[in-house]
Amino acid sequence: MSETTEGTLLGGRVKYRQFAKGHRSGFEPVLLAAAVPAKPGDHVLEAGCGAGAALLCLAHRVPGISGIGAEIDSDLVDLANENFRNNGLHGVYAEKSDATRLPKNPVFDHVMANPPWHNAASTNSPDLSRALAHHAGPEVLAAWTTSLVRSLKPRGTITLILPAAAFAESAACLQTHGCGGISLLPLWPRAGQPAKQIIIFATRGAKSENKILAGLSLHDKSGISPEADAILRDGKSLTWI
Repeated sequence: MSETTEGTLLGGRVKYRQFAKGHRSGFEPVLLAAAVPAKPGDHVLEAGCGAGAALLCLAHRVPGISGIGAEIDSDLVDLANENFRNNGLHGVYAEKSDATRLPKNPVFDHVMANPPWHNAASTNSPDLSRALAHHAGPEVLAAWTTSLVRSLKPRGTITLILPAAAFAESAACLQTHGCGGISLLPLWPRAGQPAKQIIIFATRGAKSENKILAGLSLHDKSGISPEADAILRDGKSLTWI
């Protein structure tokens, strides 16, 4: 296994190792986990779990969930499982699996992912693991969405974190596969700046109206905003209004 670095998530509450080179976790998995409306006893899937950051954060916030991380990279599967063990999580594990070819078995209460998304104007990273994590062909978002929704129970939820430019494609994919009540949460770098990322949330089989939420400003003039800090350091949830 490649060299790893020792770190923490949620202000030191969660132990976290990740590879020193290649794709490294940022805000995204913590924010993703904060948006999942899981309850104790729920069964959760994360596609493309990497070293397990999102599942670690969700399991810390909601003790008693069970979870599976689907990850195509065998080394990341091993590292994620080590992270789960190091944090005393016995009902959460990772397995080698292609996110676009998940079993057609609706067993999960919630699914979440930070999918790779194609942007024709961007350049692939020379690092293969970073390229796989961030950049993919134009059909990949649809393939991930199709696979994830098939694994959801009726009235189960799907939560994705994506580049802002992907919102229309993502919403269309969700509607095509019978998901409604779509909520879009813009993630503003700072107040008054265009959102670079979004969180999009939907429920399988829901008929409720779609909505755009107020959004979250990640920074203010002093640094990380108090609202973002409560999520990133204190493990608070994002409230869907």
